[in-house]
Amino acid sequence: MPSIYDSAYDLESAIRESEEFQDLKAAFEAVMNDPSAKQMFENFRDTQMQLQEKQMQGQEITEEEVEQARKVVELVQQHQDISKLMEQEQRLNVVINDISRIITKPLEELYGLGGEPTE
Repeated sequence: MPSIYDSAYDLESAIRESEEFQDLKAAFEAVMNDPSAKQMFENFRDTQMQLQEKQMQGQEITEEEVEQARKVVELVQQHQDISKLMEQEQRLNVVINDISRIITKPLEELYGLGGEPTE
């Protein structure tokens, strides 16, 4: 009988080979191969991370920072390649969230987190 880790590595391979991951990889490479798109995308990610760090540290996010972040988001959404990258990222996130729900089902059933156990 294969170990639970063997199954996890099989799942990793399946994710790598999935259409969703391959589409995300292609979209990511398109952005990384365009210097202006790459710079814009990195600026977007830096802005996101700075705001998340402030939130996690319980610091106040100023109106100015919110406005700046909104402008950065608008800018990247208007860029076709970055917009496609974000769309593909969202598609893969849906798959990963679905997988997470499936693999945590035994715990949910055991602890009754998802309502009544289903047979």
